[in-house]
Amino acid sequence: MSEMATLAGVCFWCLVAVFEEVRGVERVVSGYTGGGWPDPSYEEVCSGRTGHAEAVQISFDSAAVSYRDLLELFFAFHDPTTLNRQGPDAGTQYRSAIFYHSPEQKATAEQVIAELTAEEVWEGPIVTQVVPFTKFYPGEPYHQSYFRQNPGNPYCQAMIAPKVASCAPGIERGSRSDPPR
Repeated sequence: MSEMATLAGVCFWCLVAVFEEVRGVERVVSGYTGGGWPDPSYEEVCSGRTGHAEAVQISFDSAAVSYRDLLELFFAFHDPTTLNRQGPDAGTQYRSAIFYHSPEQKATAEQVIAELTAEEVWEGPIVTQVVPFTKFYPGEPYHQSYFRQNPGNPYCQAMIAPKVASCAPGIERGSRSDPPR
């Protein structure tokens, strides 16, 4: 059964690079969500004026990978304790957020956060927002599968490659219909 997940937590290039390798993930789209500006551009989102977050929308086969599995991977490769910041990327567009599509997704997100909090995985409190999904705006074509298209880019090498490598042992690979380039 195909489901949708919408997540924000680091630059969307990083999110796509990890999630497009996961078995059961059918498609990952870079884009913008959570703001009030209609049809924003990358430049507008980067300005911080639109209220949107850089996010990904993930279509996945819930028989092959669960929503919970996606959330656990999401929390494994970003710092959910830094408000509006991930590494050198700062601003509300880089906030950690889960945009749930159903009451079940909301409950799962809250449960995962409660478990991680109880386990004291991080020193600080988790600041990831759990908010209802409203609208998703796909990013410009050059943002789609950016890491695959630009593996030699210095930002990709410094920021994305280490995230992909750190998650590699936990990623079940192999069911993507389009092979890695």
